[in-house]
Amino acid sequence: MMGGGLMGYYIIGGIVMLVSTLVSKKLKSKFEYYSKLTLKNGMSGAEIAQKMLDDNGITDVKVISVAGQLTDHYNPSNRTVNLSEVVYSQRNAAAAAVAAHEVGHAIQHATAYSWIGMRSSLVPIVSIASKYSQWVIMGGVALAASTFFGKWVLLAGIIMYGMGTLFAFVTLPVEYDASNRALAWLENERMLTQEEHAGAKDALKWAARTYLVAAIGSLATLLYFISIFLKRR
Repeated sequence: MMGGGLMGYYIIGGIVMLVSTLVSKKLKSKFEYYSKLTLKNGMSGAEIAQKMLDDNGITDVKVISVAGQLTDHYNPSNRTVNLSEVVYSQRNAAAAAVAAHEVGHAIQHATAYSWIGMRSSLVPIVSIASKYSQWVIMGGVALAASTFFGKWVLLAGIIMYGMGTLFAFVTLPVEYDASNRALAWLENERMLTQEEHAGAKDALKWAARTYLVAAIGSLATLLYFISIFLKRR
């Protein structure tokens, strides 16, 4: 019963993984392409980030370099814009897009953007729920076939998984808004040529789609788990 009950989960997971892989490959190819589009202004990702911070009056955030690829992020706890080594030092449209996007998060934090506040408040809950939700759901599916108690274990797992789905959807406006702030600043300050700006916009569009695929996949999986629960009522 457990294997049959979770078969749909594996199918959905496989489809989401396939789509996610295709989008990630497309994103990688986009960034590789736009990494060859050297900026006419000659500025590095670090310099772009610092200027955007300065232009927005943010003086308590540092721009630092971190090891690895795709490790770019804004850390609100220590007020740092963390740029991967290539983004930090390179002078191309892809680096400009990523650097400005991460500063977009810093601006969200500085201006108390509501969605980033909501996402931050969910982090402690989601970090625990996401770690155990699937184990609880599997246990609930196994127990639900033979015991009354099992369906409530399953429901508890679904609620935990639902927190992760909520987090994925709250993340969407945060990421899209950061990109919009980045592109608006790059355009208003005339940091990029028309071709460079188009490249930065395209790169950020594909980056956002990775979050969209993750959110849709999480919702599809959540709805499947809910259907399992309703069948056992």
